[in-house]
Amino acid sequence: MNYLKTFFAFLFVMVLVSCGATKQQKLSLKDALEGKFYIGTALNTPQILGTDTGAIRVVETQFNSITPENVMKCEVIHPQENEFNFDLADKFVDFGEQNGMKIIGHTLIWHSQLAPWFCVDENGNDVSPEVLKERMKNHIHTIVGRYKGRVKGWDVVNEAIEDNGSWRNSKFYQILGEDFVRLAFKYAREADPSAELYYNDYSMANPGRRQGVINMVKKLQEQGVKVDGIGMQGHLNMDYPSIDEFEKSIIAFADLGVKIMITEMDLSVLPSPRRDVGANVASTYEYQKEINPYADGLPEEIQQKQFQRYADFFRLFLKHQDKIDRVTLWGVNDAQSWKNNWPVRGRTDYTLLFDRNNNPKPVVEKIIKEATMQKQK
Repeated sequence: MNYLKTFFAFLFVMVLVSCGATKQQKLSLKDALEGKFYIGTALNTPQILGTDTGAIRVVETQFNSITPENVMKCEVIHPQENEFNFDLADKFVDFGEQNGMKIIGHTLIWHSQLAPWFCVDENGNDVSPEVLKERMKNHIHTIVGRYKGRVKGWDVVNEAIEDNGSWRNSKFYQILGEDFVRLAFKYAREADPSAELYYNDYSMANPGRRQGVINMVKKLQEQGVKVDGIGMQGHLNMDYPSIDEFEKSIIAFADLGVKIMITEMDLSVLPSPRRDVGANVASTYEYQKEINPYADGLPEEIQQKQFQRYADFFRLFLKHQDKIDRVTLWGVNDAQSWKNNWPVRGRTDYTLLFDRNNNPKPVVEKIIKEATMQKQK
């Protein structure tokens, strides 16, 4: 009788252990990071339309924030002066609401992927400052107003500062000077006072760009403009930027009293045609076989190096979870990544946390484990 009691007690314990193991295996990124920061991804058109069902399952299971990859950019959503195209943007917002996600709008004012009409008149000449202000106001009021109370945060201005800290010589800057940023935030705040408003840029670990952004945000704050957060684009490669410099920027931006978002995160394993290429979408290079070394698969050694670098960055984010509100991957799986075609079209890259078959890479388990261990302390 005692033997049977012992046997059933042992069996009961093993069932509990088994259930615990199953629960651990099923723990998602969003579950593990709950209470630390949002974990987000960018959705492309097939995912927004629901046709990429495999990726959609990953999004619903693993992430709690979404950003549109392209469908809210000016050339798509506002292709002509008196024409707005909200079809895909509406579906994007609907998807986020149906899944209880933090919805981010991207992006309101950006010199790239800008509708050709926006800054010129019918003769192709630059419009006056007054006309550009009115166009910006209409663009921002219409889009932000449509999703008032639904989109929780907006990348209001994207990539206005250069690596050396100077202002980018965009059409917005040429016509309005640096005041175009203040105006963009003003119009967005008018359209939805409750939305969070962000400035977003790449190469933010670069000391010159870091200081340029700090100077810009400080001046905006002195003018009474509330900047809720700074988006640090996380377009990484295997040896740049350094984690130390990235951390310096997290701390420096947080000292401005704003939230920090790690945005557009991906980690390319491919050689860059130039070290200083950054994330400027205008920089493109011709295909060369020698800079597409992993077309047939990623060697184990490179996989492990990428694993470690991803883990190191997430360890940094967990260290500064008191400053970071969100980490957003720029895509769901490797097949979706823009880095397959930029800055060289036709390459095969492996930049994200999920492979081309939507399977999690080993680093996902590592991130979940480290985040869970912090919860248990």
